[in-house]
Amino acid sequence: MSRWCALIAVSLCLLAPAVRAADAAGFSFDDKADQYLDVLLDGKIVARYMYAHDTSSKEKRIETYKPYLHVFDAEGKAPITQGVGGKQFPHHRGIYIGWQKLGYEGKKYNFWEMAGGDIVHAKFSNQKADGEMATFTSGTRWLPTGSDKPVIEEERTLTFRRAPAPARLIIDFTSTLKAPDGDVALEGDPEHGGVQYRPAGDISAKETTYLYPVEKADARKDVDYPWVGETYMLKGKKYSVVEMSSPENPKGTRWSAYRDYGRFGAYPKASVKSGESLTVKFRFLIADGEMPAVGFIQKIDDQFTGTTSPPPKTTVKPAEGAKAPTPKKAAAAK
Repeated sequence: MSRWCALIAVSLCLLAPAVRAADAAGFSFDDKADQYLDVLLDGKIVARYMYAHDTSSKEKRIETYKPYLHVFDAEGKAPITQGVGGKQFPHHRGIYIGWQKLGYEGKKYNFWEMAGGDIVHAKFSNQKADGEMATFTSGTRWLPTGSDKPVIEEERTLTFRRAPAPARLIIDFTSTLKAPDGDVALEGDPEHGGVQYRPAGDISAKETTYLYPVEKADARKDVDYPWVGETYMLKGKKYSVVEMSSPENPKGTRWSAYRDYGRFGAYPKASVKSGESLTVKFRFLIADGEMPAVGFIQKIDDQFTGTTSPPPKTTVKPAEGAKAPTPKKAAAAK
């Protein structure tokens, strides 16, 4: 090798890390075919869409009976949401959608605990990633047990963006639910329906708190919250999540937001006529540490809804069975 060739080779080696770093900037995907799709930001996993479906055994079917989204920690090393094998309510998984009493042709189908069928990922579309965002659509078929005729054909679109400090990630969840052949009733109750978030199963339950966007909140009675926040402790680290509901979602939406194990979210109840569809839209704001200030949350919600609203007065409550937040913790939410 000539001296010039050797110099060129050394230069390329020195440049390689910089090239790899540039390639890792922004959002990208890493798909493990028929298993899961990783969403990466600056080379680190921020979310993982679990879409496998395996009916080769009872155990495999339970592991893969519905697609859901894991949210990862800031290091991109591990989920901060529950997946397969959760000790308490193992059907709660990450960010997920379902209804326990889905009505169709005079029968009720359980698409919450998944006793009545499977939600099966069929294909990806509209998949793109760049320096600013990542998005994809998962086409799913909601199949009753023993049938290949879907009661729902869903287009589930997930979009990811960097969140401004002090938050880390914004996730938009949009689901278009079509009734292809027969009327469908999306029913259950706030504990068993809608679009919800489940933290990892080993959180410190006694430290879970909720933030509501109204004074004297009563989540068991109130309807149509624009958003709800939760703070939980996992392996010595604190995480805060806010779920925001579009004003276009069905009116009368109830929220389950009081459990100490952290599963919380919105329960819209609706009917879909044969051949028609319903679209529901939600946004999740992910932060490491304390809950962001209410003014900050409201600004992110305004961007989501395309409206302008003043920061609301709020209520901070410990989860049922949890200890009351300290004054310092409560003040951080104001």
